[in-house]
Amino acid sequence: MNTICSVFVGVSLDGFIARADGTLDFLEGDGTAPLGDNGYDTFMAGIDAIVMGRKTFETVMSFATWPYTKKVIVLSSGQVDLTAARARGADVDVMNAPPEQIVADLADKGHYRLYEDGGGTIQRFLRACLIDRLIISQLPVLIGQGVPLFGALEKDIRLKLVASRTFPGGLVQSEYVR
Repeated sequence: MNTICSVFVGVSLDGFIARADGTLDFLEGDGTAPLGDNGYDTFMAGIDAIVMGRKTFETVMSFATWPYTKKVIVLSSGQVDLTAARARGADVDVMNAPPEQIVADLADKGHYRLYEDGGGTIQRFLRACLIDRLIISQLPVLIGQGVPLFGALEKDIRLKLVASRTFPGGLVQSEYVR
């Protein structure tokens, strides 16, 4: 079975996935229209495991409840204390390897449909040409600076737009495949 690596991410109109301090408050919209899940629940139903960086993991740990029922892999070259996450019901492990090795190791464990989350992780997997599907939800807000979705690439990555949807509140969601 082939592994499929996917991204489902919200961004500001100027391309940031988080503020410079890592906060995500702008992703909640302006309160005039409910944002809803915008396909997130359906997306997650088709995922076997989530791969995220340590900073994203730390952000998720600040949430009131653990949001995932899927296996979570935290990418880190240092020590990551998973005790609190496991106490909250998380099925979580740490890995430190190149993206190709992470994908291969997870496939060996039966995880073929992977969700990459977090700026650095998404960028690493893009540079390795491992992202097969990108679902990007742009919110109509400019925040000026923050954590960019995309970073430097050695070569162009051509994508095909397969869907574009609008939602109440001005959110525009575009889905691309490689």
